[in-house]
Amino acid sequence: MPRVRELEVFRVVLPHGRRTESLLVKLTDQGGMTGWGETVGPAPKAWSRLEESLAALLIGVDWEHPDSVPSGDSAVDMACWDLWTRMRGMPLADAIGGTRTSLMATVRLSPDASIESLVTRVNQQVCAGYGHVTLDIRPGSDVEPVRAVRAAYPALTLAVDCGGAYTDREQLVALDSYGLEVIERPFPVSDVYAHASLQDEVAASVAVEVCATSDLDDYLTLRAARVLLLRPTAFPSISEARRAHDRAVAAGWDIQCSGGQGAGLARAATVAVASLPGCTLPCDVTQPPRNNQIVTPIVGANAGVIAVPLTQPGLGHSVDETRVRRLAKDVFTS
Repeated sequence: MPRVRELEVFRVVLPHGRRTESLLVKLTDQGGMTGWGETVGPAPKAWSRLEESLAALLIGVDWEHPDSVPSGDSAVDMACWDLWTRMRGMPLADAIGGTRTSLMATVRLSPDASIESLVTRVNQQVCAGYGHVTLDIRPGSDVEPVRAVRAAYPALTLAVDCGGAYTDREQLVALDSYGLEVIERPFPVSDVYAHASLQDEVAASVAVEVCATSDLDDYLTLRAARVLLLRPTAFPSISEARRAHDRAVAAGWDIQCSGGQGAGLARAATVAVASLPGCTLPCDVTQPPRNNQIVTPIVGANAGVIAVPLTQPGLGHSVDETRVRRLAKDVFTS
């Protein structure tokens, strides 16, 4: 039974790319075992909440299972799962019911001012072993890039991520003729009817991203999509993400796990969740830069394949604490 004797929370700003901010939580139990968790993105409210309530919630308190720690914070929940599974010598993927030992990966490519440059970037990824590419598109920069990539790679499995930026479906319906596998996040998530109308008109599967299991209900009722874009760290707990997985699978949906940002811990949790049996679409944990990660081994793909760490307990990765402390902008310890 875990009993935390010390906790530390680090606010780190990663040095490369978009300089993503993460909150890292480290829990240490009475025997010296540690567990780590991560929340990705600017989080001043999360920082205040953790600083005010985390110590009272965890220090010196016995708990049987991570689900019995009502933190409401994904980083704390992840750290509890990491600690709990490490104490049992069990990989996180096994503990939550994962069945896969490796995952196919998609690589996500941002928009490019030059169509020729975009095709060159796709070529680089295909040569690196990726058989699945996701293009970020926006209104006014959608049909031409997709047409050019499809002309260059007729057999490539291709998806698009719209980032919720569209307000009508005309351009998206036009994209359907290019053999897309998935159209991700076409409209704001609140517009269930727009998703349903698009799904009725296209052969591609529409993918929706939600942050709570209850948010799936209207989509399932209206058959407004066929894919759940599952970002585990967007849920308050890994168990809640698992429940969303179960509900989508019961409805006959496919699932794609996504979580390519952060310092490596969130990516590792994404890989564990992606090992669940219903996560049938390629996993997205490949967003660069890889040199932002504070874990060993690096979480990513090799020739388009992601290994699920099943020989090490917990998240399956060790943390470079020296680098964490060097990158930390704020720290509190209790």
